Amino acid sequence: MLKKYAEVIINSESVALDRKFTYKVPEEMMDSITIGSKAMVPFGQGNKKIVAFVIGFTETIDFNPKLAKNIVSISSEPLFGEKELEIALFIKEKYLCRYIEALKLFTPPGTIKGSSNKVKKVISVNSSFNNSEDYEKYKDEIELIKKHNGQFTKTELNKNLNISIYKINKMIQKEILAVHDTVVTRYNDEEFKCYKKVELTVNQKRAVSQILYSNNKLFLIKGVTGSGKTEIYMNLVEDALREDKSTLFLVPEISLTPQMIERFKGRFGRNVAVFHSKLSEGERFDEWQRVKNGNVKLAIGARSAIFLPFQDLKYIIIDEEHEDTYKSEQSPKYNTRDVAEFKSRQYGCKVIYGTATPSIKTFYRSLKNEIKLIELNERVDGSAMPPISIVDMRQELKEGNRSIFSRKLYDAIKDRLERKQQSIIFLNRRGYSTFVSCRNCGYVFTCDSCDISMTYHKNGYLVCHYCGKTKEAPRICPKCGSRYVKFFGAGTEQIEQSIRKTFPSAKVLRMDVDTTRTKNSHEKIYNAFKNGEADILVGTQMISKGLDFPNVSLVGIVAADVTINLPDYTASEKGFQIITQVAGRAGRGKEKGEVILQTYEPEHSSIQFASSYDYEGFFKEEIKVRNLMGYPPFSDILEISIIGENDNIVQNASRDICKGIKEILKEYDKLEILGPSACGVRKIKDMYRWQIIIKGTTNDKINNDIKNYVYDIIKQEYNGVKVSLDVNPSNLL
Repeated sequence: MLKKYAEVIINSESVALDRKFTYKVPEEMMDSITIGSKAMVPFGQGNKKIVAFVIGFTETIDFNPKLAKNIVSISSEPLFGEKELEIALFIKEKYLCRYIEALKLFTPPGTIKGSSNKVKKVISVNSSFNNSEDYEKYKDEIELIKKHNGQFTKTELNKNLNISIYKINKMIQKEILAVHDTVVTRYNDEEFKCYKKVELTVNQKRAVSQILYSNNKLFLIKGVTGSGKTEIYMNLVEDALREDKSTLFLVPEISLTPQMIERFKGRFGRNVAVFHSKLSEGERFDEWQRVKNGNVKLAIGARSAIFLPFQDLKYIIIDEEHEDTYKSEQSPKYNTRDVAEFKSRQYGCKVIYGTATPSIKTFYRSLKNEIKLIELNERVDGSAMPPISIVDMRQELKEGNRSIFSRKLYDAIKDRLERKQQSIIFLNRRGYSTFVSCRNCGYVFTCDSCDISMTYHKNGYLVCHYCGKTKEAPRICPKCGSRYVKFFGAGTEQIEQSIRKTFPSAKVLRMDVDTTRTKNSHEKIYNAFKNGEADILVGTQMISKGLDFPNVSLVGIVAADVTINLPDYTASEKGFQIITQVAGRAGRGKEKGEVILQTYEPEHSSIQFASSYDYEGFFKEEIKVRNLMGYPPFSDILEISIIGENDNIVQNASRDICKGIKEILKEYDKLEILGPSACGVRKIKDMYRWQIIIKGTTNDKINNDIKNYVYDIIKQEYNGVKVSLDVNPSNLL
């Protein structure tokens, strides 16, 4: 096809511009322009130059050719190819996002803003230099620079080798030294201690063999914690490397990447790409380029690494597949699992899900033979799973114990400290106190911008964990003037302080959002605890899965009720998973493990099944409820969120949208429309939030019809109101 006209997507978030625009391709560009080219195009009446992405070509247009504008310039290399475009279009249709939102997933970080390789000017000895007189004069400096040839800038030569700037300039002037550009690598090429290959157990060998020689493309390794899933993954990486093919390894939490990097680089060398949001934009750009240029065959990363431009994938491994973090909460609200399976169809690669507690949907699919199930029911060393003791905190209170810790947990922590063993204390709630209230009138201190109570932190400030707003903790109730202001509930910060007070000799570390904001903070905490620099690790869900500390023999779960009481249909599932996962951190070394679970609802099914590691029992119970209530995996859910500054306008928009949707769906008797109703958290960042839930058997056409209608009515009648659509959201809060 002649590339006479290019179809492009404009770099704009506007719904009105969410369509293809056609531009004429200048003759001098026809040989170099291609799918994925970044172009500069004149746009609008003022012909403002704007970034656009080429997604197709055509020889004819349906408007006057004289009105067609020329593309101004294009990038030297395409940012993505045809396969990436296919995935982007799939994401746009399935997850109801805009073209530009889907395409940006496949562009190297920062390229729209002009990011490129970082270059610095370094100095080396000129190869053609042969003046003996000058050599004798600068002999010491020349020989010193030769040893560090091309590594240092002028400033670095002065600072690191103690050569004066005057001498450096003189040698450059005499052409003794040459100055040239070199690309600075911003990725981590740290070397790690060798992580030796071990002899696989019979069950591990069977699992590897099934994946290698099966015609299936999708696999679920359901293996108890400590069953050796990581060694299976490493054997698959070895298999791919033997064929000079690539493997993408995904983890749900950034907190897991230090351990995985240590293991995989220890086994396969430092040439492993790492990709996650805590890296700088430059570091992510360099890692992206390493993958694109074929310089690495293995990448470890969080959710966004699924879009790294591998062209020869053999395996996509998704560890801890049950985690919600594999579902994006920002548009495009894609599910990493769906993208991985789409890539599997494109490249013929195999997708391996691994976890001790599969998501209900994934396990259900395995029972329907859509995914090949592989089970590992024993730990590698043959040790038993650590017993879980349930402590009824209601009884503790009746018997006069008002402490955060039950007597059983207190005794267990004390015992581990005496035996020089490590403990993990888990609470899925950060901060010092979860809310602050007046005991006189009951007033609760809430965020001015969000419909949620503020959390007290020990620095004396209340913090909203939704918008980040802070204010000094009050001493007087603003409603009644009382001084009976009381802090209620406990967070990880309070747990940490209580441990320090109760066990003053204990060395304590805390891992939560507040302690891991800075770069490399996860790695520092992980290494410190692994190296025995602390006795107790306190943390939220980021410590609940995947981490392997051989000296941990005790796990204390302070409040198991936090997750299971969320007003969401997935609460029981998440509660079971998080208890089972954090329990699995105990007893992974020589010492037997023990888990103490504190709860005010010991009879809850999630707690009962988790206490005996009975996933099948929990699944059978939960799947009955899901079927009865018509929730996934027996239906799909489309959540429509309506958001705006004025609550009344948002409510009116919600009612009108719901009325129109009912008209669109009147022919579909198997769809249920719930709402409109206020979201679980009604206001966030001064924006009121209402939602409409559509439940049943939907498809991309129905969902896109709804999206187009919703966008049209908002554009025409409710300027200032925003809408967000989410297909099968991870929660409905």
